[in-house]
Amino acid sequence: MEVALTAEQEAKLSQLATDKRRSAEALAQEVLGFYLDHEARFVDAVKGGLDSLDRGEYVTHHEVGIRLERLLRS
Repeated sequence: MEVALTAEQEAKLSQLATDKRRSAEALAQEVLGFYLDHEARFVDAVKGGLDSLDRGEYVTHHEVGIRLERLLRS
């Protein structure tokens, strides 16, 4: 797979790779891996939230306000 970068992205990647004493390819792979892991966790969290809603497990805006007021009074 090839990914086309803008000139600005390529320059930033090259500079950062130089600063970290790594190859641009290795740094790009690390960054992409981090991003993909982060996105997978985010998607899982959203799915979990939607599943909770489907089960009727949620807190209304009003209930959140009440809980915050109690917490701040403590």
